[in-house]
Amino acid sequence: MAGARTPQGATGVGGSKGIKGSSRDGGTGRVRGSLRSVGRVLHLPVTGPARGIRKATHAQGAGESGLGKLIELHGVNGAGDVMITVALASTVFFSVPTDEARGRVALYLAITMAPFTVLAPVIGPLLDRLPHGRRAAMAGAMLARAMLALIISGAVASGSLELYPAALGVLVASKAYGVVRSAVVPRLLPPKFSLVKANSRVTLGGLLATAVAGPAAAGLQAVGDRLPLYGAFVIFLVGTFLSFSLPHKVDSAKGEDTALLAADEQHLHGPHRQPVKRPGLRTVGLAVTHALGANAALRCLSGFLIFFLAFLLREHPLTGESAAVSLGIVIVAAGVGNALGTAVGAWLRSRAPEIIIVTVVAFVLGAAITAAIFFGAFLVACLAAIAGFAQALAKLSLDALIQRDVPELVRTSAFARSETMLQMAWVLGGAIGIVLPLNGPLGMTVAAAIVAAGWLTTLRGLLSSARHGGATQPRVA
Repeated sequence: MAGARTPQGATGVGGSKGIKGSSRDGGTGRVRGSLRSVGRVLHLPVTGPARGIRKATHAQGAGESGLGKLIELHGVNGAGDVMITVALASTVFFSVPTDEARGRVALYLAITMAPFTVLAPVIGPLLDRLPHGRRAAMAGAMLARAMLALIISGAVASGSLELYPAALGVLVASKAYGVVRSAVVPRLLPPKFSLVKANSRVTLGGLLATAVAGPAAAGLQAVGDRLPLYGAFVIFLVGTFLSFSLPHKVDSAKGEDTALLAADEQHLHGPHRQPVKRPGLRTVGLAVTHALGANAALRCLSGFLIFFLAFLLREHPLTGESAAVSLGIVIVAAGVGNALGTAVGAWLRSRAPEIIIVTVVAFVLGAAITAAIFFGAFLVACLAAIAGFAQALAKLSLDALIQRDVPELVRTSAFARSETMLQMAWVLGGAIGIVLPLNGPLGMTVAAAIVAAGWLTTLRGLLSSARHGGATQPRVA
């Protein structure tokens, strides 16, 4: 019995110790579990939206093809740009009386936009010569803007003239990124994805990021003038690293050539001259050139409305609102219209893009004429929304036409050069808006004239194409 008790007692003692150890281990485990739960709760506001964004951007094969990473990169690009835009707008526009602000913006345009009109035609051809460095070019555009944001922050604090060349550098880097991005999209199409659908995804990503970053930038601006610029610095640094996360096929130029933005050989060399025998000479077709003209008119209208309404609404704000709120309402209306146009473009895919372009430009023309005749705050906001809708839908239709009519080996070049032309049109519209007298009906009349020029050109091209039995296909010399 005693021998039996001894192991029993030993077991009992050991069991007792085991129970106490298990209790301590269980307590430690519970603490660790609680800490992990708290960690998950703290990380959830970041990881939750991040997972949702990644799931949305990588849907329908976009993750496998690399398009999802481009969508995320374009969102970062939009967020950084809006940070710098808010900081510059407050410094150049809202901080001084209207007359002085007009002079400042005119000086800003003269120093930044005028050189850009000279540099813009060079951007596309230059990037055509760097097809193997597209990821590096996008990363360089991001890194350049990160550094320039710091320079601008110093200029804002000291009032230095460094602000203007730095702003020019930001503008050039931003447009260079846009040109490369347009050239990259065709390389990242998922299976069964049309080019217009892919571009609509990328554009929506940028719009959503801008919608989030805009209020954040305004909040930072209220705390300190330089904080949005510091935010832009961080965002563009992130974009620099994200650029290199794109697939290596982005840098491939296999089978590509250079596109010339002319309707046919007669436009290039005259009706009575023999075609010049140049290796790799390509033309993009009548449908594309007329669609590009319509898009240029809408982009010109966009630049015009931004600058003209900025000063008009500052001098004559909407009833009961401040100048900043009035301008914000018009910008929001344009943004909502742009987002709706992008969504409708993805839904329509590439159905009758010529008809879509002619139709949406006609709607903008009607809205501009109505705003000129019955000028008022509501009609101006409606014009901004319709113009944003039309610009998005017309650009997607132009993408569809390039995909349909331009040979694959020159399609990337056509995107690069067309994007450069559209940016120049925006600059021209901005210049008109800054020099025009602050008369509402006069401004809307000029807006209608800008749109009418593009609409008539596109309508004439569509009728010509119908008479010849379809869109004129590009020729190869």
